[in-house]
Amino acid sequence: MTPEQAGLLAKARRSIRSARLLLVDGDSDAAISRAYYAMFYVAEAFLLSKGLTSKHSAVIAAFGKEFAKTGAVPAEYHTYLADALDARNIGDYRTVSHLTEERTLKHISQAERFLELAEGLLK
Repeated sequence: MTPEQAGLLAKARRSIRSARLLLVDGDSDAAISRAYYAMFYVAEAFLLSKGLTSKHSAVIAAFGKEFAKTGAVPAEYHTYLADALDARNIGDYRTVSHLTEERTLKHISQAERFLELAEGLLK
């Protein structure tokens, strides 16, 4: 694992911690945003393992193409990332989001699993 990848995974860990704190504080919108960014940082770390970088908008597609579609990681991790982006967009851009604690916890748990996968595969 390169120092840059380790740094991204550290950011992901901090984002997950922040997501949990925000949820306890009753802010599902911000918590989901942090969970999404945790997954985003993990996806970036995976892409770096192949010498690839992408702009924000292309990371999800590149991760899907390079890792999920090839079977290098289970396809559900690509789905986790895309679903978290959708939820983040709701929380960040709608004035009334209706994001529930249950849905927020689901995204946080998926972010934790995504981070664990990366820590195992990117050693």
